[in-house]
Amino acid sequence: MNVFGDLLSGFGTVLSPEYLLYAAIGVTLGTFVGVLPGIGPALTIALLLPVTFSLDDPIGTFIMFAGIYYGAMYGGSTTSILLNTPGESASVATAIEGYQMARRGRAKAALATAAIGSFVAGTISTLLLSLLAQPVAKLATTFRAADYFALSLLAMVAVTALVGRSVVRGLMSLVFGLFLGLVGIDALTGQARFTFGTMEMLEGVDIVVVIVGLFAIGETLYVASRMHHLPEHVEPLEPGSSKLGWLTREDWSRSWRPWLRGTAIGFPFGALPSGGADVPTFLSYTLEKHRAKNRDEFGKGAIEGVAGPEAANNAAFSGVLVPLLTLGIPTSATAAVMLAAFQIFNLQPGPQLFDNSPELVWALIASLYVGNVLLLLLNLPLIRVWVKVLQVPRPILYAGILVFATLGVYAATGSVNQVFIAYAVGVVGLGMRHFDFPIAPVILGLILGPMMEVQFRRALLVANGDLSTFVTRPLTAVLLTCAVLAFVVPYLPRIVARLRGRSPEDEPKKLVFAEDD
Repeated sequence: MNVFGDLLSGFGTVLSPEYLLYAAIGVTLGTFVGVLPGIGPALTIALLLPVTFSLDDPIGTFIMFAGIYYGAMYGGSTTSILLNTPGESASVATAIEGYQMARRGRAKAALATAAIGSFVAGTISTLLLSLLAQPVAKLATTFRAADYFALSLLAMVAVTALVGRSVVRGLMSLVFGLFLGLVGIDALTGQARFTFGTMEMLEGVDIVVVIVGLFAIGETLYVASRMHHLPEHVEPLEPGSSKLGWLTREDWSRSWRPWLRGTAIGFPFGALPSGGADVPTFLSYTLEKHRAKNRDEFGKGAIEGVAGPEAANNAAFSGVLVPLLTLGIPTSATAAVMLAAFQIFNLQPGPQLFDNSPELVWALIASLYVGNVLLLLLNLPLIRVWVKVLQVPRPILYAGILVFATLGVYAATGSVNQVFIAYAVGVVGLGMRHFDFPIAPVILGLILGPMMEVQFRRALLVANGDLSTFVTRPLTAVLLTCAVLAFVVPYLPRIVARLRGRSPEDEPKKLVFAEDD
């Protein structure tokens, strides 16, 4: 009952006119930017992250960010369905069937099942988040320094091993992020590290500058460089219909079960250290394809192939918030960007957050319910507006993003040098994307690296330098074992094929669970 009391208190905060306005601005901005071709939630939040420096209210800021995230995911489904251009890898499964539905003149039905499925999944998964967050936070209070080190290592290693087509490239990206995180003053000894004798580097590398550089600038440059390879034709919406939610009775019958199954798949996968929505969306698509009575319709516009993955996509976001809010561990690049937003307000997510800032936590959770409703009420009627956004010339769109990112970095830092650094990082990000180096490990290394180092050294101080402390405590040993196993998981098909006597060359060299976020 205490949980529901806290949640009601959160609703009391969010339902005030000021915070409702924040939520409405968040879902509108998120949808507007997320609708742009090739742009996903991580880039959207990174682009708008400098805005937080002009805000002095963390509650309003995070309510807006929650709306931005949901809005960006909805915008990504719009782009996938109408333009066949997923803004992130989690929207690829939606594009497979959604674009085919649009080509068959059923764009409205595809957009409706995506929107309503997102609402259903978001509401159910947020309820699960409400019930699980506080118990997990209380469990986290029993964690020691060695446990936090092992958990941070597991999060970084899992994401590094499971994204991208090469573990070596992933590790190189992780090392680059760890190096950036070590620049500045040593948290325990106060010694300067990797500052190259410059005073500006004593405070370390600005997280906001790196995030905006890698995502907003680097990703925009990459998408712009591939502009000629992207489809230009936007599938038109069919004339208006009086059907409820643009769905026929048969559409409702075929959609509601995939919505529930997608939710059941997306939430737990979002909470895993490898995090994100990529794995559950493809699992949901595969499950719906195997369960479908009309399996031959898949690949030609099956509505189940839109309903399930979109539900899994939104449910995964609430799952990602469980380790982020309770442990302070981001399990995806988007969660890492949100963690950077917490740090801007000198807040550290984790078990203490529920004791030190309960109003913020429960207002944020309550805002997820409100944001879901606003998204459904605003975006279905405004779908023709988002279609007009897709018709704006691409050069103008991407030039506008770069201008906005430049102004954001300058407003946040007040330094032209930081703008140049952001563009230098953006060029590095462009090269990484071009040569297939994943971006997520850089962000996780930058944010989790310093915390992991501090916890590692604290654990050694408590144990008087005895390294066995990392294997004698059962929880720490289990987490470290999982980190080692994370390197094995991508190669399981080849290992199983060899054990069964089949040729491993018939299997993919490595399972790829995510390319972007």
